[in-house]
Amino acid sequence: MGKRDFERLHHVAFFDAMATELPDEYEPQEVNHLTLVYFAVGGLSLLRELDRINKDEIAKWVLSFQVHPEANDDIGVGLFYGFCGSRSTQFPLPNVKDPCRDVSHLASTYSALAILKIIGYDLASIDCKALLLSLKKLQQPDGSFMPTHIGAETDLRFVYCAAAICSMLDDWTGMDKLKAKEYILSCQSYDGGFGMVPGSESHGGGTFCAVAALHLMGFIQVDLASNLRDSTSIDICMLLKWCLQVELVLNHVSAISPLVPSHVIL
Repeated sequence: MGKRDFERLHHVAFFDAMATELPDEYEPQEVNHLTLVYFAVGGLSLLRELDRINKDEIAKWVLSFQVHPEANDDIGVGLFYGFCGSRSTQFPLPNVKDPCRDVSHLASTYSALAILKIIGYDLASIDCKALLLSLKKLQQPDGSFMPTHIGAETDLRFVYCAAAICSMLDDWTGMDKLKAKEYILSCQSYDGGFGMVPGSESHGGGTFCAVAALHLMGFIQVDLASNLRDSTSIDICMLLKWCLQVELVLNHVSAISPLVPSHVIL
């Protein structure tokens, strides 16, 4: 198979379509509509094509997914006042009792705020008091985060989402950073990479979430030398060694079998 050039215009057209409506082929992913739009808007931003979309309409659409407390709601009871991922998760079906309905999600909240930030919306205008107070309720005693108030798995993905949310809102009252750091450090494996949970195999996605969250929280710096001098942070030398080993494996496999996707190897 010959090498193909990057078809920029095709990518732009695809992202443009995905940013405004969900194609039929993606209907099974409707529950992740907000996240899909985040990828589309992010793609347009990378390609310097954000002017193709109506930013005001996108912002209005995203903000419509935010869950707000009712007048008599007690913010401290454990509900999460973030963003729902789609219309089907925002409004309950008639005569159907489903605990997943009308539930905001940590990943959807991250996607919503990221979209707004990419298109230049002033995040300071968002009423984030209830969001941050309820976000802190999702943090577990070990420092990890549940993605919703009804309970689910806890792993590094949601620690990263929480850190990114607090960073974008420029308000860290929504999480205990030291507890989150302890959890992240417990996920570093013997080989230097990070598993999604403590004791699990090193994983590319988990490693990104760990390093990115630590950087957002201010525990590691862009300057590599500073990190090497800080014994309270992650084992940078082992992490770099793991990253280089993974790169060598990917390059070797790609050379002998270019049709094998990298995610299969990882």
